[in-house]
Amino acid sequence: MSIRLGYQIPNYTYPGVPVENLFDTVTAQAKEAEAAGFDTVLVMDHFYQLPGIGAPEANMLEAYTTLGALASATSTIQLSALVTGNTYRNPALLAKTVTTLDVVSKGRAILGIGAGWFEREHNDLGFEFGTFGQRFERLEEALTIIAPMLKGETSTHEGKWYVTRGAMNNPRLRPNIPIMLGGSGEQKTFRLAARFADHMNIICDVDDLARKVGVLRERCTEIGRDPATLATSYLVMGMIGENEQEVKELSESIPEDRRNRAFLGTAEQVAEQLHEKVIGAGIDGITINLIRNGHRPGMVTTVAEALKPIVKA
Repeated sequence: MSIRLGYQIPNYTYPGVPVENLFDTVTAQAKEAEAAGFDTVLVMDHFYQLPGIGAPEANMLEAYTTLGALASATSTIQLSALVTGNTYRNPALLAKTVTTLDVVSKGRAILGIGAGWFEREHNDLGFEFGTFGQRFERLEEALTIIAPMLKGETSTHEGKWYVTRGAMNNPRLRPNIPIMLGGSGEQKTFRLAARFADHMNIICDVDDLARKVGVLRERCTEIGRDPATLATSYLVMGMIGENEQEVKELSESIPEDRRNRAFLGTAEQVAEQLHEKVIGAGIDGITINLIRNGHRPGMVTTVAEALKPIVKA
């Protein structure tokens, strides 16, 4: 499993597109990404739109229903959430959900998972939020349950947060389904990634990226794991315009708190920036979203053509 070039779809509000045609627009992006050479399509696991992208009442599709539908609309591209909020689902149910997605997609599912962070969703929808430490306790227990179930092993676990008693997970298509953790926590997330993950998607300001990569490698070494066996990627907010005027307009829409994670310019200019600041920091692959114009036909292809040369194996 490798994510060298991922396309994330975080936005479901498309000007002039009515709800009855909304998923057609999502599907078109996934198909274009597959045809253009992206290896993975990813969606957010949220119920409200995130600050910095749109208002909370803006359109947001449930992640695994969306991924299951995209499985039938595509044929080769990997499918994942970036990332599943552990607090939203029982871990044994999540193992079953991702395994079903793998069967439906004929072996293209990835379990992307994190501790969960968007407090308003928890409060409004009735999910227990808890403290920062509690959420990571729950994530560790969840991975202890999920990891064996993805391999076809039964899970028996008596924990503080979760209980399983010989939990089974059939049918399965592959001997294992890869696990990707998403986040930036050096003491908790990175340690869990070293223990459980096949892939780590690092989410941080770009200026801190090289140091984060170094710490992640240390966490692997601490438990005797070869750091080369834990692939990495970086989530990029792509503010990519087709001309100078559009680039200028996009620059004015970048949220202040995301300016250190956003990359602005034409596709070729952004590719140069990513080659220097992301690949140059030791990251293996790039996952990019195009929150303002990814739904525009041809935009995903333009970006893929610019980025493929910098992430080739």
